[in-house]
Amino acid sequence: MARPEKLTPAEWEIMEAVWDLGGAPSVREVLQHAYPQGEKAYTTVQTVMNTLEKKGLLRRKKVGLVNFYRPARPREAMVKAEMASIISRVFGGSIPALADSLLSLDDLSIEEIRKIRSLVDEKEAELRRRKT
Repeated sequence: MARPEKLTPAEWEIMEAVWDLGGAPSVREVLQHAYPQGEKAYTTVQTVMNTLEKKGLLRRKKVGLVNFYRPARPREAMVKAEMASIISRVFGGSIPALADSLLSLDDLSIEEIRKIRSLVDEKEAELRRRKT
């Protein structure tokens, strides 16, 4: 299986906007959604979207003079691929090392710790059900 393309921060911003908008938004719609205060130029967004198309992460359809783009992969698949890359590169493939790093963050609240514990408990229960 080919390694998934890594996304730059600007590419993540554009992909998030495309996923948020759903359907097949135009460059202008993505620009207005992702940068409502005009933080980026139309041509910048268009260039990033064309790069994402070349990487195989967006699909383009031209209607008249306007290009419309659809994500080629769901957000969840891209997040999983990015997390697998981070776990491999930064934590030597160790999920417990990732968890330890997250739990050592200074601004982690008790509520966040409870939520993490609940997620771990749910995953453990799911894995136990699969075994039986």
